[in-house]
Amino acid sequence: MMQPTILTIGLLVCSNVFMTFAWYAHLKHLNERAWYMAALISWGIALFEYLLQVPANRIGFAVLTLPQLKILQEAITLIVFVPFAVYYMGSPLKLDYLWAACCLLGAVYFIFRS
Repeated sequence: MMQPTILTIGLLVCSNVFMTFAWYAHLKHLNERAWYMAALISWGIALFEYLLQVPANRIGFAVLTLPQLKILQEAITLIVFVPFAVYYMGSPLKLDYLWAACCLLGAVYFIFRS
């Protein structure tokens, strides 16, 4: 059996991929469609996010505190979002992403240091 923390991280990474596509991919592909069509399609994608995120949080909560789970989720969100924004959406890579990552790494350090 995989270690609960590693399994939690893996599930959260996969969950975040679905979440990022559900929240932002419609901006690239469904701009000409009505907003409610984008919402329905996004909800369909988000279902897969929840099918991974809920077990991830349940597994993680057995070995991590709630604040640790939240900060871990936020760090994973940035790790998934930056490549999505740059490679999929075509946003320019900015130095601000590095500074934001440093801030999140600080948050991870402080929440896990005890």
